[in-house]
Amino acid sequence: MKIITIIGARPQFIKAAAVSREIAKHKDIEEIIVHTGQHFDANMSEIFFHQMQIPKPNYNLAINSLSHGAMTGRMMEKIEKILLAEKPDWVLVYGDTNSTIAGSLAATKLHIKVAHVEAGLRSFNMNMPEEINRIVTDRISDILFCPTETAVNNLKNEGYENIKTKIINCGDVMLDAALFYAPMSKKPQIELPEKFILSTIHRAENTDDPQRLKAIFEALSEISKQIPIVLPLHPRTKKIIGNYKLETTNLQIIEPVGYFEMVHLLQNCEMVMTDSGGLQKEACFFAKPCITLRDETEWVELVENGFNKLVGADKNKIIKAFNEMFLKKINFNKNLYGNGFASQKIINELNK
Repeated sequence: MKIITIIGARPQFIKAAAVSREIAKHKDIEEIIVHTGQHFDANMSEIFFHQMQIPKPNYNLAINSLSHGAMTGRMMEKIEKILLAEKPDWVLVYGDTNSTIAGSLAATKLHIKVAHVEAGLRSFNMNMPEEINRIVTDRISDILFCPTETAVNNLKNEGYENIKTKIINCGDVMLDAALFYAPMSKKPQIELPEKFILSTIHRAENTDDPQRLKAIFEALSEISKQIPIVLPLHPRTKKIIGNYKLETTNLQIIEPVGYFEMVHLLQNCEMVMTDSGGLQKEACFFAKPCITLRDETEWVELVENGFNKLVGADKNKIIKAFNEMFLKKINFNKNLYGNGFASQKIINELNK
């Protein structure tokens, strides 16, 4: 069997690493990795190929820094040529990026079977390009590998039981990766406070809105008077913060970190405050309370079980949530994302 794996964004590297390790155990499966180049930097590349001990991509398309339409169209064009040359049995796509939708569309139009990992997630916000990518990819996939029962129920509510596709709750491949790589975590080359909050802010809905970003940073500055906040910050966001002249004096702003450094920060922080989707779950994996700086989340089970508070970009709500969550004793002994064998289930199903 031949599988073509499409990746392009940083979180997909981590998910693909978990599944690629499982594929490597099967001598009868050939994996061809296609890196679209959607998110590319030398640091992440180094981590993915060397630290994570998985093969380098067979193809690197180097497509980035374009509009959504141009990026997706160019990816489809190049992926189609690869599919025609390689003739895979399956195309494996992850998550909700332009790389995901481009790979699934190119494969479907060539009548090649598509497996979607992280299927069934919904934010119910059609202003998010990720939401459109998820919905379309789910609809044209042959197997939908769901990370949670919530995702399965979303698909059932949309009538997927009446569509010729297979729905499987396999658990979350991010949990597989977290369990495997946690012992390899690496301390960033910075001085860390003994106790700190880990925060990340990168989503366009926050960074491109001066009022939202101002409210978030005012709240973080207020909270940092009680406990230090470590904030790995992308250069783009750092520039925007400078342009808006936002108060950051009390915050420990550091350069972006790789996956292994981020795991170390997660293992050693007291709490997470983020607008990232993946980091919300990883906070749960490492038993850390989380405050999500967004108006909605795909990971509703985290909120329903009290592991996560959704606060948007309201300064007062952020501070109130911090005061509630910081002192709260939370029991994380609840199996929301499987048992760390999602990758094995995926490959066993494709290999049937």
